[in-house]
Amino acid sequence: MADFNIGDIVKMKKPHPCGADLWKITRVGMDFRIKCTGCGRSVMLPRSKFEKAVKEIVEREE
Repeated sequence: MADFNIGDIVKMKKPHPCGADLWKITRVGMDFRIKCTGCGRSVMLPRSKFEKAVKEIVEREE
């Protein structure tokens, strides 16, 4: 299980309908809130679904 932090940029397995597949994490906990880097749409996902949907961490927030 990877360690996710607020501000990390992650690549998801499926792209957003706007075409972007990179998301910025804005909330961490039992639920994750991620913001699309393409259109700015914000989505809330349960931790289990989020961890299955993440392909890789592209950029880490220090």
